[in-house]
Amino acid sequence: MKNKILVTGGAGYIGTHTCIALHESGYEIVIYDNLSNSSYEAINRVSNLIGQSIEFIEGDIRDAGKLKEIFNLHEFFGVIHFAGLKAVGESVAKPLMYYDNNVSGTITLLAVMAEFGVKNLVFSSSATVYGDPETLPINETSPRSATNPYGQSKLTVEHVLEDLAAADKEWSLITLRYFNPVGAHESGQIGEDPSDIPNNLMPFISQVAVGRRDKLSIFGNDYPTIDGTGVRDYIHVTDLAQGHVAALDHLQQQTHAAGFLPINLGTGRGSSVLELVNAFSKVNKIDIPYQFAARRAGDIASCYASADKAQELLGWQAKLSITNMCEDTWRWQSMNPDGYNTK
Repeated sequence: MKNKILVTGGAGYIGTHTCIALHESGYEIVIYDNLSNSSYEAINRVSNLIGQSIEFIEGDIRDAGKLKEIFNLHEFFGVIHFAGLKAVGESVAKPLMYYDNNVSGTITLLAVMAEFGVKNLVFSSSATVYGDPETLPINETSPRSATNPYGQSKLTVEHVLEDLAAADKEWSLITLRYFNPVGAHESGQIGEDPSDIPNNLMPFISQVAVGRRDKLSIFGNDYPTIDGTGVRDYIHVTDLAQGHVAALDHLQQQTHAAGFLPINLGTGRGSSVLELVNAFSKVNKIDIPYQFAARRAGDIASCYASADKAQELLGWQAKLSITNMCEDTWRWQSMNPDGYNTK
C-alpha cells in the first residue's frame, strides 16, 4: 500500500491537526506550504508531538516547477489540498487574489498530479458553497451558491473537480465541506493562530479571554434564531482531522476510482453565537464582555449539516462536544497568549 501523502497548506490550522492524525494512522507526510498565513513554528510543534521530523517544502501551489520537483522525488498515493486563502471580508476586497490563489493554484496542482499519474485528492471545501440554505439540515444534494468571492472560489474548484471526474474516470476526488472548525489539539501545543484580527468567532472569544482584545462584537442579534444571533455547526478540529484520514482510508479500500464525491463534515447540530460565548464562559470560568453590532454582509441566519453521508460512507462521525471545544481552545490560547509568536 502506498501511504505517502502530500499535504498542501499543511502548516495551517486544520493542516497541522490533520498531519498528526495522518501520522497516527500510519501515513507518511510531506508538507508543502508558502507560510503566507501559517508559521514554521507550527511544523516544529507537530514534529515534537509525533516524535519525529516532518519533511517540509516551502512553496506556492501556483508554482508548477516546484510541484514537479516534489512529485519527481516522491511516490505519492494522493494529495490533501488545504492550501487556500480563507477570509471572507478579504475576499470581498481582493477577489482577484482569491481566484488566483484558490482556483488557479488548484488547477496548477491538478495538472501536475495528472502528469505524474497521482489521481487521488481530498479537497478542503466549505459549507459556504451552500450559500443561504433553503432547508436545514444541509445535505450534499442541497443547492449550491455562494454569497462572497471566498465561497465562490471554493464552489468554482468543486465545478472543476466535477468536470475533471466526468472527463477522466481514473480520478478519485473527495471534496470535504467543513462546517465551522474550532478547538485545538488537547496538548495545547497547536491551535488556531490568526495573523490579523480573527475572522472566526472562537479565536476572537479566546483573544478577549486572554486580554488581547477588549470585547467581542456579535454581528447581528435580530436573526430568526433561538436568541437572535447566528446559528452554526461547530466541529472540533480534531474530529475534522479524523475525517480526512477516513477519506483517505476510503480511497485506499476502493477497487475503482470514486469520481467526484462531496461529503459534509459537521456535527449535525447548530449552536448560536451567544450559546458558544456562554459555554466558553461557563467551562473556563472567564467572563467574556461583548456588544452587539450590525449584521455583516454575506452572513446568514442558520447553517448546520446533515452528516449522515460521512457516517455511512466513511464510518466517521464527530465525537467531541462544545465543552471539549471550549476547554481545548482555552488551553491553547492560555498557553500561547500570542499564538506561535509566544516566547
